[in-house]
Amino acid sequence: MREWLVAGALVEASAGVLLVRNRRHGGASDWSTPGGVIDATDPSLLAGLAREVEEETGLRVTSWEGPIYEVHAVAVDLGWSLRVEVHRALEYEGELHVEDPDGIVVEAAFLSPSECTLRLAQGAPWVHEPLSEWLRSPWGPDAARGFHYDVRGTKREALDVRRADS
Repeated sequence: MREWLVAGALVEASAGVLLVRNRRHGGASDWSTPGGVIDATDPSLLAGLAREVEEETGLRVTSWEGPIYEVHAVAVDLGWSLRVEVHRALEYEGELHVEDPDGIVVEAAFLSPSECTLRLAQGAPWVHEPLSEWLRSPWGPDAARGFHYDVRGTKREALDVRRADS
């Protein structure tokens, strides 16, 4: 079972929340918060998250709070498990531009909560459900939430995803 540690960033501006469009294998795309896999060489999860945000969007986050929520997804049939910590950027600097060295992020924009919800709907439930809940009624790190998903199947377009929160 391959285990992934991922971090996501809630970055806000007057125009809304920052989302990025990711190009996936086979040409599919989906929207998410900026972030990504934390490398073994990253000194900490937040250092890795700051690196990912800057690589994907050009923005340098200088202050964080969180985690705001955490996601666990287990896909036994696909042989992976995922743990995601999502933190909120308190301060950041720089100009928004996309130059992802991995070539995955192809677009970034600050979007209203309703536009975020629309764009997120086509993605994985473990991405859109927690973020959509936070967009409807934001909470802080003192009320951090956990989201758990059981993922069954072997084809992306036909996965059976069940939320297993207590």
